[in-house]
Amino acid sequence: MAFAYGAGSYLYQLKGNSDKSEKMYNEAVKYLNKIPESNDKTKLQAYLCNYRGLTYWKRSNYGKALSSYQEGVKLSSKINDVVQIIKFKANIALLNESVGNYQLSIKILRQNELFLDKNESLYEKEQFQNAKSNTYSNLGNSYEGYYNKNREKTYLLDSAEYFYKKSIAYSDKFIDNKITAKLSLGNIYLFKKDFINAEKIYYDIVFYAKQADNESLYQVASYNLADLYYSIKKYDKALVFLKKVDSISEKNKTIDNSFFKSNYIQAKIYSIKNEPELAYKHSKMYLDSYEKYEGNLREETLEVNYKLGTADLGAEMLSVQERYKYEVFWNKALKIFYVILVIGIVFFLIKNIRDKNKAQKKMNALIEEFKANLERKELGKTDIEKVPAEEITVEVLENEDVALKKENANLSIDEAKENKIVEKLLALEEKLEYLNADFTLSYAAKKIKTNTTYLSYVVNKRFGKSFSEYSNELKINYVINQMITNHLYRKYSTQAIAESVGFKNAVSFAKSFRKRTGVSPAQFANNI
Repeated sequence: MAFAYGAGSYLYQLKGNSDKSEKMYNEAVKYLNKIPESNDKTKLQAYLCNYRGLTYWKRSNYGKALSSYQEGVKLSSKINDVVQIIKFKANIALLNESVGNYQLSIKILRQNELFLDKNESLYEKEQFQNAKSNTYSNLGNSYEGYYNKNREKTYLLDSAEYFYKKSIAYSDKFIDNKITAKLSLGNIYLFKKDFINAEKIYYDIVFYAKQADNESLYQVASYNLADLYYSIKKYDKALVFLKKVDSISEKNKTIDNSFFKSNYIQAKIYSIKNEPELAYKHSKMYLDSYEKYEGNLREETLEVNYKLGTADLGAEMLSVQERYKYEVFWNKALKIFYVILVIGIVFFLIKNIRDKNKAQKKMNALIEEFKANLERKELGKTDIEKVPAEEITVEVLENEDVALKKENANLSIDEAKENKIVEKLLALEEKLEYLNADFTLSYAAKKIKTNTTYLSYVVNKRFGKSFSEYSNELKINYVINQMITNHLYRKYSTQAIAESVGFKNAVSFAKSFRKRTGVSPAQFANNI
């Protein structure tokens, strides 16, 4: 009777009836107290601790669940009930995983794996396979969770994949275990961008969930398919499955992990699709549900870690207090950000339109100017004209340029010498020497057989700019000319164009180009 009431207590909790669950457990305790002290009573008391822990877990009261499991371990150890000890330790490991203590969870589960192998004789064959299947699946979960918090540690995915496959191999006679492990393996494939295998597994799970009328499993598989389609930018397909997730959550009135993650992805999709009202609606739903869910989880995490400390396990666990504190703070900041975003979006749009119009006019004028120059060259009506100078962002202002500008104020050379330097400099232009990545002040001075002081002085006097500015302007003008006259050149990447004119990187080139034209290289090419 004690055992039956204890099992009934957990089953009522699974149905969501906490009041009935509590009454059943109290009845179990009454019958337990009637039993005389013995190993059988101790064993039964441990079983009740297990049911009690599972019940608290379903209520999301992780601290009390942990206390029940710890008490169960003590009782099972008294009578050397190895099988039950392994169950308790597995549940403690899963609790740690639930609150983010992944390393401790992995450590306990690996101990269980070794413990199982050493005590295989205590199990029936199928019972042993089930225990191994659960252990491997739980190890996969812990490695996957650990990866989610440490995305740079990609080797954790390989460990998770290994243990999920091991779990499947031991689950031929345990369909629930097999489905859970397969679903998790699909997640690993998704993380690894193996979309074909992930999609196949998820659809298999959806099909099974429908046949088995398992709403919870169907909800998880639907979310995973939505996540997959979002990852490969099939947004409409993703939305179909996300709405199924929301529908199940609303029907059952549950706010869980899949519900708030569903709203997170929907907010991002509607933002991409330029539907601000729906984006704002789902972002608000996400923030509200996430803060509630994580706030409760944070309290339970503190409780679990406190109890672990009293069990002398503090040195083994990961501290997650600061992480939760940061995440809750960040979510509040995001709420404020969305409010500011809605208020400020009109101003950004107006500014954006004005800037675009201004850039478009500047770009069109520049294109026409270059085309006119090209026509004059082709017709031979005038000499080659220098493109009117406009201030160019300097890629890197050399230290010597700065120093030489100060010297140039008091420097003077005769006009004939100036003309000679300009003539040689124009000859370098004609040979396209400025396209060389090494085309610096000292390089050019050496080429025209003068010193850097004279050359800097002449460029400042004749062109009204530093040598670096003069060099960058030649490069940008060359690119503009090539884009107008060479359709193949327009198809080059920004990096390729930057390298073709001697820029060290695409970022500095794009910055200089935008300063000259008002738009990016790609936008300029598209408007010719």
